[in-house]
Amino acid sequence: MTEALLEVLLRRDRIVVTVALAALTALAWNYVLWLAADMGMGGMDMTGFRMIPAGIGLMVPARSPWTAIEFAYALAMWAVMMVGMMIPSAAPMILIYARVGRQVSAQGKPFAATGWFATGYLLAWFGFSLVATAAQWALERAALLDSMMAGTSQVFSGIVLITAGVYQWSPLKDTCLAQCQSPLLFIHRHGGFHRDPSAALALGLHHGAHCVGCCWALMALLFVGGVMNVLWIATISAFVLIEKIVPVGRLISRIAGLGFVAAGAWIVVGSS
Repeated sequence: MTEALLEVLLRRDRIVVTVALAALTALAWNYVLWLAADMGMGGMDMTGFRMIPAGIGLMVPARSPWTAIEFAYALAMWAVMMVGMMIPSAAPMILIYARVGRQVSAQGKPFAATGWFATGYLLAWFGFSLVATAAQWALERAALLDSMMAGTSQVFSGIVLITAGVYQWSPLKDTCLAQCQSPLLFIHRHGGFHRDPSAALALGLHHGAHCVGCCWALMALLFVGGVMNVLWIATISAFVLIEKIVPVGRLISRIAGLGFVAAGAWIVVGSS
């Protein structure tokens, strides 16, 4: 009877956590779509201007300095976009954590809520978003991005592609991807499941740091195809998910790396 009740509770928790993750992802994607539609401005000529990713039609002269509010809007854009792109691939880890949490709680033992682990994971990506926002600012000041935040220089785009392709073959990529592909093994290698919130938060942050290490170069490709190019965002998101959940994800990663290098070299040579 007790085991049957526990199974019912576990099933309910999986459904609740899955729905919550799906809702969070959907909200993030809706926000990104809203910003992309606003920044597109119906195909208006944006020569000499840049759009602020606020969703309310804000634009300023392209060469004017960034203000604190513009930095905040850009940071929010990156942070929410990372939620929409990364939550699907983090879902297996979060679901495992929730399942074990329910089992431990059913035994009357203390256990930190899954939300602490998920918050730690997202904090790592917030840190990446901060770096990406600063990079966007620097690239705009160098006139290397257009109004949709896509690369304006073929040489720049080619170099980013080549860098991403080489990184796909690096030992650091191998290490980080291996950690992301084996959720349960990762948890046991780093102290197991935790009963206090701070330790669960730290574990989630640690996992998120590995995911950033695995995917940062792929995210840099947003500066090639356009940070607000929804199709490009979706393509990179799908690739990240495939890398992590498909058994031959490492092979796919390396094949893609060769493709990135070839495409980057072709673009650089073509620009000369």
